[in-house]
Parts: sequence; C-alpha cells; structure tokens
Amino acid sequence: MKIIIPMAGRGSRLRPHTLTVPKPLIPIAGKPIVHRLAEDITRLSDEKIDEIAFITGDFGKDVEDKLIEIAEKLGAKGSVYHQDQPLGTAHAIYQAADSIDGPVIVAFADTLFRADFKLDTNSDGVVWVKSVEDPSAFGVVELDDKGVINRFHEKPKEFISDLAIIGIYYFKDGTRLKNEIKDLLSSDDNKEGGEFQLTTVLETLKTDGLKFTTGKVDEWMDCGNKKVTVETNTKILGFEKESFKEVPASSRVEKSLIIEPCFIGENVIIENSKVGPNVSIGDGTEIRNSNIDNSLIQENTTIDHGNLTNSMIGNYAEYYGVSRNISLGDYSILDFNSK
Repeated sequence: MKIIIPMAGRGSRLRPHTLTVPKPLIPIAGKPIVHRLAEDITRLSDEKIDEIAFITGDFGKDVEDKLIEIAEKLGAKGSVYHQDQPLGTAHAIYQAADSIDGPVIVAFADTLFRADFKLDTNSDGVVWVKSVEDPSAFGVVELDDKGVINRFHEKPKEFISDLAIIGIYYFKDGTRLKNEIKDLLSSDDNKEGGEFQLTTVLETLKTDGLKFTTGKVDEWMDCGNKKVTVETNTKILGFEKESFKEVPASSRVEKSLIIEPCFIGENVIIENSKVGPNVSIGDGTEIRNSNIDNSLIQENTTIDHGNLTNSMIGNYAEYYGVSRNISLGDYSILDFNSK
C-alpha cells in the first residue's frame, strides 16, 4: 500500500504563517499537519504502508528532508515530487506517477480527521465524506439505495447532496487511476473551472464500471486559515489529552498554572503565567507573566505580559504587551510597551 499526499499549495489563507513554512508542516499539538495525516492513515490501514509520496511546490531541500523523515518514522520509504503549476487536483496527483501502482490512498494535506472504521479493500475505491451545511464549496457524492456512489459533482451551484468529499481516497488499482488521469491531462478541453479535477476522473472510472463506496468520518478538521487551525489544535488536544499530561523534563514551569489539555514541547520556560486550556507551545519557547488559552504557539518564541486567546503565533517571534486574538507570523516582533 502506498500513500500519495499532494501538498503543493502555498497556503495563502494562512498567511503570515505560511510565508516561511509550508502549511502541511505547521505543527498541531506538537506534530506537523502532514505527519498527523499520514500517521492516522497508517494506523487505519490493515496493509503495510510501503511508501509515502509527497507532491510539493518549491519548498526547498530542508522541507523535503523533513517529509522523508516523516515517512521513515512511519516505517515507509519517503518520495518527493514537484508540482510546478497549480493545474488542479488530478494534475497534482499525476506528478507522483512513478509511485502510483497497486493499492493507493490519496490524501490531500490540508485536512485531518477522526474516524472509527477499517479500510474496505474489497471495494474498487473508497471516498471519505462528511455531511456539511453548505456543500457548494466542495466536491460531493450522490449515493444509490445500496450506498454505492452513483455520481460525483464538483462544487455544485444547486443542492444535490450534503456529502462533501474531504480529500481522502482509496483506489484498489493505482495503475488504472494513473492511466485515467493521463488521458484527462491529454487535452485542455477536459478542464473544469480551468483545472484538471479528480472528480472528473472518478466519474469516468465509475462510468467504466468501477464501484466506489463511502467512508464516513466523525470529525473533519480543516487547517485552511488561522481560525480553523486554532480550532483544530483544540480538538486534537482534546482527543489526545492523555498523551499531554506530563511536562518534559527539559522544560521548566515556575509559579504558573497549567490547565489541561495542553501540549508543552522541549526546553520550554513558563514563569508567572496561566496557560490553558487548549494551548500548544513549541520547543524552545519562553512565556512569562502571561495568560494564554485556546492558542497555538510555535517554536523559539518569546511572550511577555501577553493576554492571549484564540491566537496563533509563529516561530522565532517576540511578543510584548497586552492584546487579544492575534495572528503573528515567524520572526515577527510586537511590543505594546515600546515608546
């Protein structure tokens, strides 16, 4: 079994945090988004994951090395491919053509999920879905009376179904998927909305006789912008709170109150502060004289006299003063006390 993870988008809705770090590598409760995604899929698969192929933009060697390290931590080979132009979901997947054969799982790296199910490898394909209030912003599926998908729609303007495709798919025959995408890419006439869409490929495969079923998730967590990323951090802390009870020996907490659930990284200093609930603090960060809840703070950052809630602060940032509900990117300095 292989996992194909397209992640070439620039994450513009999550700026300034994605100016220096690709969105899938932003940590949620101490682990990069893409690491959590690959880990969750690996845990759900009865088959061994042999390879994880990442499709990136021009993110540099350091990012590629981190991705390969993630795959190796999960016991798989790591491969990195590049998508130079944003030509759609099907185009992104095809960049990893050399790794697409046999059974494959395709998972787009801007989403996390929680589900209680096993992978149905007897199906030709599985598409994971979640009921949503406004399906017009998503690809959706229609089901027949046996629960088999009978049609795929890309962002329908009129209501057809509320079962939104969350961006995770299983294909029993990766080679057939690859060949169908190759045919789609052969002509610009096959574009929909100016892009080559995976839903077009799925509809063709269904018409050719393949049967796709759905996998339903209990929680679908987006990381598209600052607000929902902070909300996702809160949910992950709640799901895994038993894992975050201990403060690492390398970190120091003095004259402070930690309200669970919280993730505290290595070499963190917390003094004269109240932290939590629902706060993640990355390695090497120092927090003094502050009150922080429902926030996501990255590595090697300094916060002094902060009064923060529903906030997201990047790496190597410095924050001094008092405010509420902020979004501060990497290497930023914000000092309300300066004159």
